[in-house]
Amino acid sequence: MNTTPIYVPDRRLVRRDFIRYASASALVLPAMSLLTSCGGGESQSSEKKEAADASGGRTLGIALVGLGKYSEGELAPALKETKLCRLAGIVTGTPEKAEKWKKEYNIPDKNIYNYQTFDRIADNPDIDIVYVVLPNALHAEYVIRAAQAGKHVICEKPMATNAADCQKMIDACRKAGKKLSIGYRLHFEPFNREMMRLGQTQEFGKVNRIIAQNGQKQGMDTPWRLGKGLSGGGPLPDVGVYCIQGAIYTKGQVPVSVTAKFHPITDKEKFSEVEEGVDFQMEFPDGTVAACKTSYNDKYNILRAEAASGWFALEPAYQYDGLKGTTSKGEMKLENLNQQARQMDAFADCILNNQETTVPGEMGMRDVQLIEAIYRAAQTGNRVSTKDIIQVLDKTAAEQA
Repeated sequence: MNTTPIYVPDRRLVRRDFIRYASASALVLPAMSLLTSCGGGESQSSEKKEAADASGGRTLGIALVGLGKYSEGELAPALKETKLCRLAGIVTGTPEKAEKWKKEYNIPDKNIYNYQTFDRIADNPDIDIVYVVLPNALHAEYVIRAAQAGKHVICEKPMATNAADCQKMIDACRKAGKKLSIGYRLHFEPFNREMMRLGQTQEFGKVNRIIAQNGQKQGMDTPWRLGKGLSGGGPLPDVGVYCIQGAIYTKGQVPVSVTAKFHPITDKEKFSEVEEGVDFQMEFPDGTVAACKTSYNDKYNILRAEAASGWFALEPAYQYDGLKGTTSKGEMKLENLNQQARQMDAFADCILNNQETTVPGEMGMRDVQLIEAIYRAAQTGNRVSTKDIIQVLDKTAAEQA
């Protein structure tokens, strides 16, 4: 197995692979109630109108770049429930998808782009935010191009396939004077925010141990995830990043070192380019250890903190809906809300009020740096220091407690 993790591919090969894949597959405002309509030419609900009035009468137009399963199954439906933004445009290399989305979401022709015409988005005042939902290796290119086109940007996780690209993305958005946010939906989700609050305020005392596990049975329906050229790695940058995130925002500290070990390969054909799974440990400045694991060949979904005078946990912790939380004192009586709608509304609110996002590009870069360190630890069998990675934390749940 090639264990080179965060792969820096030849851009020409990445583009060619993506085009071939696409062709083959036909490729926060918590108190507000949910909406029934949004975007395109549909009429606004009274809730959306009230939110727009409160924001000075504006809602922001979002263009989705890449119309794969996440855009189709999660982001587009969520945009029907947002209060401060709407689906305004799409970017796709598949004409059939463009036609389908045009009809379903009443998107005008002038707001539909392909990858060759993407840069013309600069001339479109309907679009305020570009949401990059492409395979990982293409994130950097399209975030940079979106910033150069004068648009604010949301980039799906992982931010990029290497930390150097992350820095280029941050620099491009800063130079353009545009905001950059990473698609970390769980920072806006009630159960995970409660984990942040409980851990960072030490309601159960000092957190001494964290368990974070996220695994899934990866099929061949998205083959680019199993190829290093477009994915940059296997489950670690895909679903394992939620373990990294969960442990950090529960503890409220950035790790100082990591250790790791790859899982044995059980399917040499399927996992010929990326890891099947990895166990890793993150050590925090006060000695607390987060025991984490991620896999493309097993199912688990848990975030648990063991503290001096109790414990608190989510299971499932990271999925789009159906999250459940329990503490040593009883059940977390919280509501499952649309995570993506809250995430996008939060970013729109930051833009409308010129505030900083709680999930900036620097946080995405931090996690890519940690992913690189975990891979080095697994490859060498050594403890790898992470003291020099970028220091950024989301402390809003504790501060609002």
